[in-house]
Amino acid sequence: MTLSKSAAPQPKSPPAKSKGRGIGDSLRDWWGGLSRPAQWGLGVPVIILLALLPLFPPPLLDTPGTSFSGVMAQFAMTALIAVGLNVVVGQAGLLDLGYVGFYAVGAYTVGLLTSPNSPWNQTDGWLKPSWAWIVCVPLAIGVTAVSGLILGTPTLRLRGDYLAIVTLGFGEIVRLLADNLGDITNGSLGLSRIAYPRVGVSDSHPDGYFSSGNLGDRHSWNLLDRANSGAWWFWIGMALVIIVLLFVGNLERSRVGRAWVAIREDEDVAEMMGVPTFKFKLWAFMIGAGIGGMSGALYAGQVQFINPTGFNIINSMLFLCAVVIGGQGNKLGVIVGAFLIVYLPNRFMSVNISGQSLGDYKYLFYGVTLVVVMIFRPQGLFPVRQKLLAYGRTVYRAVHRTPETPGGQR
Repeated sequence: MTLSKSAAPQPKSPPAKSKGRGIGDSLRDWWGGLSRPAQWGLGVPVIILLALLPLFPPPLLDTPGTSFSGVMAQFAMTALIAVGLNVVVGQAGLLDLGYVGFYAVGAYTVGLLTSPNSPWNQTDGWLKPSWAWIVCVPLAIGVTAVSGLILGTPTLRLRGDYLAIVTLGFGEIVRLLADNLGDITNGSLGLSRIAYPRVGVSDSHPDGYFSSGNLGDRHSWNLLDRANSGAWWFWIGMALVIIVLLFVGNLERSRVGRAWVAIREDEDVAEMMGVPTFKFKLWAFMIGAGIGGMSGALYAGQVQFINPTGFNIINSMLFLCAVVIGGQGNKLGVIVGAFLIVYLPNRFMSVNISGQSLGDYKYLFYGVTLVVVMIFRPQGLFPVRQKLLAYGRTVYRAVHRTPETPGGQR
């Protein structure tokens, strides 16, 4: 007995999407549905508000124990590190435990070329103090990218724990070299009076806006006079973060980004499909190293003093914590993770219990936070949502369009 066409079973329509979606998913879909000009139209005012935040700190966000502008400057520097490390760990899936080594190489590049304590000081030669730091930033990026090439060429054929151990050793080697090469790096005494941008030199600011002696005038409504050195360093750090985000975002939407995602998900399958995995892993390593060197140059100019103790393995673990807590592969997520890593210890510094500052227990808080996040949110606070990166918006809408029924109803 045959069934007529009308009695034949019809294919089931796809199940309706669940209405129990989170706020983050709704915001993500709303943002993804906007055009590029609309996204920029909303993003620029947000950037302006963030730029004004160090000048007018809200009472709930202010850090009574320390300068809020200095905390924001430290956050911008850490966010830059997190974005660079996210390229290596979050995008390409390469576990790097010694990222602080690239950070140190960038800082020492600026210090060796501009500090009076260095035998390689060039400020009396082809580098002028007024623009020495600006020239040293691209040099630091280039030197750290080359160091990433030197380290990655023999080691990126390793995977997993073996690669993690090698990178961990690299970070420690850089720190020990900085400590033991006393004739060049001044050893544990460090390099002082490192160059910084000489901008806004005047009678009221004899050393410029970026000098640590610029305390700002909180009673002035002139934004340039109100801003202290921390605010100025936050602004330049935020500008560098935006430039790096645009650069990395374009890479993610290109063939390079798709290759990184394929390598992260399954390197063997990616290689069988024709992806030159070693080349793209080396690119990720060099790009991440260059961004780390940029952040190291920012750090050296900001504090104007560096020594080996500032580049220990603990800092490398904190940088990795920012990526893991924020969400590996999500650029904005790792920036949020960097903010939490920097802001919370400084906020708790003014909270005392039995005469003990809660800021002294920051490593305990980091450990507890990691355990809680790994249990309840193993992909981080803002997990990455991968979709087609090339022609993503058009293809995504076409695939998720509700199919029409034969009667014309959706």
